[in-house]
Amino acid sequence: MAEKVAKAGVKRESGYLYYLDKNGDVSRAKMARGKDKGGAPQVVTKLGIKREKGYLYYLDKNGDVSRAKMARGRKKEK
Repeated sequence: MAEKVAKAGVKRESGYLYYLDKNGDVSRAKMARGKDKGGAPQVVTKLGIKREKGYLYYLDKNGDVSRAKMARGRKKEK
């Protein structure tokens, strides 16, 4: 399952995509809708999280940064 990495407490706004950028900070970008172009990313919270290989990092429903072990190497079912 998932484990909480850092408490960020980010309040989400509709129409934005929230993610963990390459510096380990929480950023957001305006989502493109139809003819409207998306916006440039802006840093919401500076956290400086160091990522570990094999984990997926994301913002959970509480606005905190969590991580889950990535599923790798599953066999195909017939």
